[in-house]
Amino acid sequence: MFPSPLSESLLKKALDKGVLEIRIRNLRDYTQDKHRMTDDYPYGGGAGMVMKPEPVIRAVEEIKGQDPEARSILLTPQGEPFHQKVARELSTHPHWILICGRYEGLDERVRLTAVDREISIGDYILTGGEIPALVLIDAVSRHVPGVLGCAESVEEESFVQGLLEYPQYTRPPVFREMAVPEVLLSGNHAQIERWRRRESLRRTLIRRPDLLVRRAFSKEDAEIIAELKGQMKIKGGQESGMPDDSCGPKDIAEEFGGCHESH
Repeated sequence: MFPSPLSESLLKKALDKGVLEIRIRNLRDYTQDKHRMTDDYPYGGGAGMVMKPEPVIRAVEEIKGQDPEARSILLTPQGEPFHQKVARELSTHPHWILICGRYEGLDERVRLTAVDREISIGDYILTGGEIPALVLIDAVSRHVPGVLGCAESVEEESFVQGLLEYPQYTRPPVFREMAVPEVLLSGNHAQIERWRRRESLRRTLIRRPDLLVRRAFSKEDAEIIAELKGQMKIKGGQESGMPDDSCGPKDIAEEFGGCHESH
């Protein structure tokens, strides 16, 4: 499941340059029975199989024995939510061990003895922890110096500043009667930055008002949001192309509340 994603695009380039190093461990190599079993039936009955503690714990202990700085992460729905701030934090540590569960989960003794941190990529069920591990690898790698060609690009992406990203445009200037906003063609960088900030706040207010809760804003941002909320009350809060169940003004007023100036 890992070779294809790791053999494409930025991750491949980073691995080729030695900026990243990713090693895949086969848990069967850490078994001691002739059938190389990594799972067994759960005590107490129930459907499905449970991953055995011995192979996982032996694997983690071997890796930590080789590198005492290594820390382990269990990919599990019970873990802390994974988001951009966590990705940035993880990128500052030199060595992570990603433990991928399967079946009905892992023996609880793995969590008690071999896990330093638990992370979830979302509230849904997947076949195993391999895809969450790839999500974490991709998101964390973007913060590692030398992975991205332009270091500034990661600073402007969605969620980095706690907001959704502004709309992006490229050539042609007009396509099927849809024109690029004139401000982006003006060459006035101050106006362009203000437009981008406004659009970022507008999209966040409409699509993800939860991101604005308990957030401190500059005076300028607070003024922009107040203006946007006034416009939404007039227009009904719908953004072009948004589904009918998008947050409207009433929902935003209840969820978001007022703005305040940052200190």
